[in-house]
Amino acid sequence: MTTIQDASQRIRAEYLEMPGLRLKAEQVQRLCAVERSVCQKVLDTLVDGKFLYRRADGRYGRVLDGLFARQHSARADLGDLAPDTHAFTRVS
Repeated sequence: MTTIQDASQRIRAEYLEMPGLRLKAEQVQRLCAVERSVCQKVLDTLVDGKFLYRRADGRYGRVLDGLFARQHSARADLGDLAPDTHAFTRVS
């Protein structure tokens, strides 16, 4: 039998080890081998403590720097890094 403290450490470790992890309670339960009631108590506690948040679809994700984890990747504007075609002159 897993204690609440053991389960909390295990769940926190999984979310720290895998940035971007978003799982439903049932998936967390299986991944961490934790009983359903213990898992839900831990998830609720981690949400209350602002370590995790619960999305509308029921998945739990980690809160980063006081903000919700990004739902998409960042995109860079490489327009200023385009090669300057006038910088090279062909020598005959």
